[in-house]
This record gives sequence, structure tokens and C-alpha cells, in this order.
Amino acid sequence: MAAEIALPSPSYKGTVSVEEALKARRTHRSFQSRPLTLKQFSQILWGAYGVTDQKYGSFLKTAPSAGALYPLDIYGVVGKGGVETLAPGIYHFRPENHALELVKQGDLRAEVARQALQQMWMAKAPLILVITGEYKRSSIKYGPRGVTYTHIEAGHVGQNIFLQAEAIGLKAGIVGAFNNQQIIRVMGLSTSHDPLLIMPVGYSE
Repeated sequence: MAAEIALPSPSYKGTVSVEEALKARRTHRSFQSRPLTLKQFSQILWGAYGVTDQKYGSFLKTAPSAGALYPLDIYGVVGKGGVETLAPGIYHFRPENHALELVKQGDLRAEVARQALQQMWMAKAPLILVITGEYKRSSIKYGPRGVTYTHIEAGHVGQNIFLQAEAIGLKAGIVGAFNNQQIIRVMGLSTSHDPLLIMPVGYSE
């Protein structure tokens, strides 16, 4: 396992209300190349799937999860100059430590966009988040229904990303059309991590 990169601590109090974030939320497909700060990246990841408490030996997160089994993983596709102080590459969010693990080096935004039915607008966003599901974590308890629960959970995380982005002055898009196996190949993911949603994040153009 690669050495972890510690993230700045997330903020738990903002200046935008939930109602304001809900009203402002839109799907964006046009982004500035302006880089994000590591603090912004940290906040987006925490809002998506960060740890909020620990009870009975389990971590609890910002998204509800059937049986608190948490079958999802969040990956960041960071472009060149996309996040200050971070080299371009694929990063895996480690919620329990609020840290990143480098999976693959290089700016792979354009290749991810090509495997998403050539939606090249995505490649301009400084950061592309990819939500994946590992079904066996849920199905070990719920059987085939665990697949459904994993998909439901991905929706919760997607909305968390939208609202957290709005709350810190950023915008997000969302993409569901892509070649799963090619995304796994390009990003260097485990074959058990099935891509479910792709969400570009950045400043609105």
C-alpha cells in the first residue's frame, strides 16, 4: 500500500444553509481550469463520505448505509494543477484516516472523459470524482438486495457532493454514461470496485 497523504481537517460549520445549497444546486458541465485548494478537496471528500462518529466499533459517515456496511469508495482524478500541492493522478479517499492514497500517477482526466462516451467537457474540471461500489460488502448480509442498497447509497453520496460543493463556492456535474470496465482499466482500480457515478468538480465557468 502506498503511503497515505494526510488531508486538512474538515470544517463542520459553514456559511451557506442547507436550504440555500439546495436552491442553488444545478448540474454543471462547464468549469474553469482554476485549481482547488487541498482544503477544498478535503472538504468535498468529507462531505461525500467522511466519518462523523464512531460507535460500537463502527465508523459512521455522512451518507446513510444499509447495515452501516459502507460498500462505496471515492476516487479523485486530479488533473495537472488541479489541486494545489497534489501531483496529478488517481487518489483513493481513506475516510477512516481522512487521508489519500495514490493509486496511479498522471493526468488521466481526458482518458476518463473518453471512456464516458467522449464527454470531453469533463476533462476541463480540475477534479473528477468517481464513486465505486464493492457489492460483496453489502451482499454478505443482504444477499442480492445488497446491490440495490449499494446503488441507493451512491445516490446519497452524489447529492452530498452537490450540496458540499455549493456550500464552499464550487459546482459539480454528474455522469452516469460510461464504460465500466474501461474506467477501471484507465484508473487502475480493483476489478471488484464497480464505477457507479462520475462527478466533475470545480469553479463554474
